[in-house]
Amino acid sequence: MPRSKSRPPSRPLSRLVKLVLRPVLVMLVIVAALLVWKHEEVARLMAVNRLFDESRIVGNFSNMDGIFLTRTMSRGGVAPGPLPPGPPATLPPEVAHWAGDRTVTALIVLKDGRIVAEEYFHGTGPDDRRISWSVAKSWLSALFGILHAEGAIPSLDAPVTEYVPELVGSAYEGATIRHVLNMASGVAFNEDYLDFNSDINRMGRVLALGSSMDGFAAGQNTRRGDPGADWQYVSIDTHVLGMVIRAATGRSIPDLMEERLIRPLGLEADPYYIIDGHGTAFVLGGLNLTARDYARFAQMIAQGGAWQGRQVVPSGWIDESTRASAPGGAGYGYQWWVPEDAAEGEFFARGIYGQYAWIDRARNVVIVVAAADRGFDGAGVHSGNIELFRTIAQGLDAP
Repeated sequence: MPRSKSRPPSRPLSRLVKLVLRPVLVMLVIVAALLVWKHEEVARLMAVNRLFDESRIVGNFSNMDGIFLTRTMSRGGVAPGPLPPGPPATLPPEVAHWAGDRTVTALIVLKDGRIVAEEYFHGTGPDDRRISWSVAKSWLSALFGILHAEGAIPSLDAPVTEYVPELVGSAYEGATIRHVLNMASGVAFNEDYLDFNSDINRMGRVLALGSSMDGFAAGQNTRRGDPGADWQYVSIDTHVLGMVIRAATGRSIPDLMEERLIRPLGLEADPYYIIDGHGTAFVLGGLNLTARDYARFAQMIAQGGAWQGRQVVPSGWIDESTRASAPGGAGYGYQWWVPEDAAEGEFFARGIYGQYAWIDRARNVVIVVAAADRGFDGAGVHSGNIELFRTIAQGLDAP
């Protein structure tokens, strides 16, 4: 029998393959186009996902303008506010060990407004502009106090929706300005940095992708309880405080901060804010300054808001905002922390990964710490830091 000849594929089969491959190719083209169109956002998202990697964290914390969108503020070209050297302090011997364990990158100690200790670690230096994380909340509190005293925001008990109508219908409806100052809004918010799907990490992706922080705040729709009933650290409360300030003044936070705090302080370097894709400052943790400039701010607070003969922040606001007033004895004021066993005049600003501005007004001591401490939330770490700050401050009293 003659051998049969192989038949070419049938036209229906060929047509089926084309029908299957065509949408796949179209999808690949669309994905490639999106990657080109959104390459900056994708790059930022990838950088954010590596932000706290052990090999990168120190460098990242001094170079946040290479990762996020930012807005620079001008220090005004004036001579830096004085931070003269004082008699060198002999720090406790455990400081060296602590600095290594906690990946401290900068340590400045002021006594009576003079630098008595200043050290930098891990390849960083005095010119590094370092991420504040939540130390920025205390800066916003100071700015709010100025505006409150001027009458721009006369009542702390006004509902936030009175100033920010877009929060109507959100979990913030019924919360007052005092509630968000105290972190007592009642809004449910997961602040677990180790949970990829937590609210705080979703917020980070909002920044990375250039989306709206205002939209993120207005999208909070779950409460844990009534406003003012209890205290829980809710970072987005600080953003809502910023929304109130912007609505009341018609101005941006960077513009106000530059005018009311940065230029009067006389900083060494132009600071900058991380911003979202709409140009809105990340007020709850996005300030970046040199360690000495953080120290200038903290010293001004320690002096009751006065700096170089000028009352920058009302002294009454310093007293009120740094008093533990949050419900439930939480040890929290208006965006300032107060130790549970605080001596008179002890309070501090604090940010994740080991950022501190410790203030002891009675001793006129300021301690500024920048760090990249991946173990910052370990058992006993924070209380150990506070104990060491007190040891340093008390040691400066010795003749």
